[in-house]
Amino acid sequence: MEPLWWLSPFLLALMVGALCPIAGTLLLVQRRLFLANLVSHAVLPGLAVALALGLDPGLGGVLSGVGGAALAERFSRGERPGQVGDDAVLNTVLAGFLGLGVLLIPLLRIRLNLEAVLFGDLLAAAPTDLGRSALALLAMLLLLGLRYRQLVHLGVDPLGAASAGLPVRTLRLLLTLVTAFTIVSAMTAVGVVLVIGLMGAPALLALPGSFSLRQALGRAALIGTGLSGAGFVLAVQPAVNLPPGPLIGVLCLGLLPMASWRQQRSGND
Repeated sequence: MEPLWWLSPFLLALMVGALCPIAGTLLLVQRRLFLANLVSHAVLPGLAVALALGLDPGLGGVLSGVGGAALAERFSRGERPGQVGDDAVLNTVLAGFLGLGVLLIPLLRIRLNLEAVLFGDLLAAAPTDLGRSALALLAMLLLLGLRYRQLVHLGVDPLGAASAGLPVRTLRLLLTLVTAFTIVSAMTAVGVVLVIGLMGAPALLALPGSFSLRQALGRAALIGTGLSGAGFVLAVQPAVNLPPGPLIGVLCLGLLPMASWRQQRSGND
């Protein structure tokens, strides 16, 4: 085994640990974090079709994830809003896309390791996975750099943002696209299921006490980076020898009591 076999997986863990909480914080302040759960499951049909056509699975996953999110938003923002609850629409689209992805695997006669897709295989990370995550991080930073003030306005007052003439649909679509790219880039590290915990837990801990969205994003990225790095280092210890992705997911669960304490303290202040 090469002496530096751990370098690429470790760098990927750190990058995903920073990227996912940034996306999660942006979705959380807009009260759209469940969208990440939908997108993470909606990538499966795209992965299957891309593999069958000999294309990059990441591209298929992004297109499929964005398609699922666009479909959910179309039906939750119909002609008669409130007739069907948004949560019901999101759950229905999630179940439909997940079921379609599972059905396409035997129909297209492809081989797809569902366990690796769901829970990741960080130790098998390649330089291409690292490059994909770097591109996702670059896309996120570009979105923040170009649309930061609009994203703040949208998160604080979505109705006011629409009344002020901000391109609300475009902003949401851009964030959905970057979120899908983020999820696909994180599949190798923690899988499409556990990435939801990495999007949610650091954001919950970072938001209380933050004086600005920028500060919350920085805190969430630092917490996620530390969590992913610690999970990877702990998992590869000979005495532990556990898969890093699921272990990082368990560590995310361990953040909830601390996040609850911070919220209570912030509320008392």
